[in-house]
Amino acid sequence: MLNVNVDHIGDLAIVECDGTIVQSDAAFKLREVITSQRDAHTVVLDLSKVDAIEDGGLGMLIFLQRWTHDHDIRFKLFNPRRSVRERLKKVHSMSEFDIPALDELMAVLAQADRQNAIAA
Repeated sequence: MLNVNVDHIGDLAIVECDGTIVQSDAAFKLREVITSQRDAHTVVLDLSKVDAIEDGGLGMLIFLQRWTHDHDIRFKLFNPRRSVRERLKKVHSMSEFDIPALDELMAVLAQADRQNAIAA
């Protein structure tokens, strides 16, 4: 089961996931949430509470990476657990994903917050 929550800071969407991405319904739920973020400039997918990911979920992450690129949206994976990192490494996709360190993500959040304050 996968629970998804979306928070917005200006044109930054933070998609927080909790659970597993091991069945197709979880992968499709993730696709629906990410592809609905058409107005975002950056989408951060927080995987810190994802316990497991299987082939369908990995394929969906690759699809979402391409989809965001095609829509001029930056796509970042944040804090994947060791088990998820290992799965990404096995399919040789980890180097293709933007996985920022905490300080880099904090800079992205601060920039989005500043832009949001200026727009308000």
